[in-house]
Amino acid sequence: MKKFCYFLTALAMFFTVGFFTSTSTVFAEEAATFSIARMVVSTDIVNKEPVLGSNETFPLSLGKVYCFLEAREITEDTEIKFVWIHEGVRQATIPLKIKKGWRWRTYSSKKLGNLSGNWMVEIHDEEGKVLDSINFIVQ
Repeated sequence: MKKFCYFLTALAMFFTVGFFTSTSTVFAEEAATFSIARMVVSTDIVNKEPVLGSNETFPLSLGKVYCFLEAREITEDTEIKFVWIHEGVRQATIPLKIKKGWRWRTYSSKKLGNLSGNWMVEIHDEEGKVLDSINFIVQ
């Protein structure tokens, strides 16, 4: 009987350790390959930085806006997408690569045309998951 109890205890420990190990592996696989340090919409990019004066409202006469992204702690080369949305309708999807390293800065720009109103830029990972977004208005 003692041997049977030891066997059941060992079996329970085996399945418990196996469960927690596989669960941790799944979480590690789902972890992001980078973090977003900054995401800004601005009027221009100079020396790889958004121009001061970035805000949430832009004049239509500007003609073009920029969405700047700073990624940190990039564990592997990966592709992201800047998805530009006007009044709920996708206007453009811009794929860009970010390289493995401690920091990567990149940006996308969008000509506004005659499209005033509510805009949003979403950052998508390679699987299409939305990682972050930013809203702005064009008047």
